[in-house]
Amino acid sequence: MTTLHDFRMKTLDGGETNFADLDGKVALVVNVASKCGLTPQYEGLQKLHEKYDGLAVLGFPCNQFGGQEPGSPEDIQSFCSTSYGVSFPMMAKIEVNGTGAHELYQWLKREETEPQPAGDITWNFEKFLVGKDGQVLARFSPKVAPDAPELVGAIEKALG
Repeated sequence: MTTLHDFRMKTLDGGETNFADLDGKVALVVNVASKCGLTPQYEGLQKLHEKYDGLAVLGFPCNQFGGQEPGSPEDIQSFCSTSYGVSFPMMAKIEVNGTGAHELYQWLKREETEPQPAGDITWNFEKFLVGKDGQVLARFSPKVAPDAPELVGAIEKALG
């Protein structure tokens, strides 16, 4: 059975992340963009990252929705840290839909979840909550803010 822990990815700064290192942690996987109406969600994601020990917020820049993440890795990193103080891990820019979708997102999108069902990513800032065992627990619409009670409640339940 595939889990988040089976994947490795390049980071925005050119390094590599092995998600096996997240074993025992809860992860919030979010496709992000710097020039989107939902971009202010970075602030709430950073607050979650700071508030919950045992939660790994993971940002995945993607330029597939309205061309809202056109920048270079350096541009994205600078924007996120300067504008929103982002210190959670940011992965290299990827595609989340279509034939070029990264294998991680191919797996995430196949998982039957609540409250959002399996299927293509609808827009920037769609969120997947992954349990300590690497299995997808829930999927949340881009419109669900990081501080929304349903997301915070799901995170707290997953953390135990």
